[in-house]
Amino acid sequence: MAGPVNAREALRLWLEHLAQERRASPRTLEAYGFAGFRYIAFLERHRGEALSLSDMGTLTAGEVRAWLAHLRQGDKPLSPRSLSQALSAIRTFHRFLDRRLDTPNAAVALVRGPRVVPGAPRPVSEDQARGLIEEPALDPDREDWEAARDRAVLTLLYGCGLRISEGLSLKRSDAPLPDSLRILGKGGKTRIVPVLPAVRAAVDDYLAELPFPLAPSDALFRAKRGGALSPRHVQATVQNLRGRLGLPDSATPHALRHSFATHLLGAGADLRSIQELLGHASLSTTQRYTEVDAAALLGAYAKAHPRA
Repeated sequence: MAGPVNAREALRLWLEHLAQERRASPRTLEAYGFAGFRYIAFLERHRGEALSLSDMGTLTAGEVRAWLAHLRQGDKPLSPRSLSQALSAIRTFHRFLDRRLDTPNAAVALVRGPRVVPGAPRPVSEDQARGLIEEPALDPDREDWEAARDRAVLTLLYGCGLRISEGLSLKRSDAPLPDSLRILGKGGKTRIVPVLPAVRAAVDDYLAELPFPLAPSDALFRAKRGGALSPRHVQATVQNLRGRLGLPDSATPHALRHSFATHLLGAGADLRSIQELLGHASLSTTQRYTEVDAAALLGAYAKAHPRA
């Protein structure tokens, strides 16, 4: 890759890398691009001149903290969660500068994001679910096949409402995924789960990148060294992703299953159907999602109604 002449050109190359090689969504590109342009614009004002590529390697931790303070105290101050997301984007940018443009900067790693106070409901929002699914592809520390695997696993959990153990129980013979899956859940109870095209496509993308040959009876999802992927790996992956995205501790792999149910309920699905899809033995277990949905509705009412 030819060396860019300045920081703004490097930013453009980074966004092209995210779009073409990491296949980031338009929404993610917009958010990362917005954070990157604000970052460089602030630093140029701070230093009083345009930034060269080499300048990006000399930025201090203090300058990065000054940028965060500027975002926190500006005309439209960002929340702690938005600040964490902006800092995550900038860290990804600097990893690109290090790995692709030979411009390392160790100081950026010394900057800690603001403390995000937990408080979001256990199900993540639709935007947060999409963020968790898209973020693995933006991590330059993972090989492409690992990023495709993590995206496929999380898409499966959210798109089909599976538990981690259920998703990881799939065999190579189960793919390409059919229109519906027969899942063996808790207590040996079997249920039929429809498979969305997006879920099937994510698994197909993972298999296209997978470097290991698999026998039909082998576990579908594999770890870095070729063994079967463990639930602990999925949990650790989501823990890392929620830190990058500034999500609360309640954003876990199992929260994607909760979100599957809550978002279906919000879209008009009936409780009996959701009960069958989740494999709950009792309808009372499924009814708790009505409480979550009602709480979200009351929260929106309290914020929006002029007399609230």
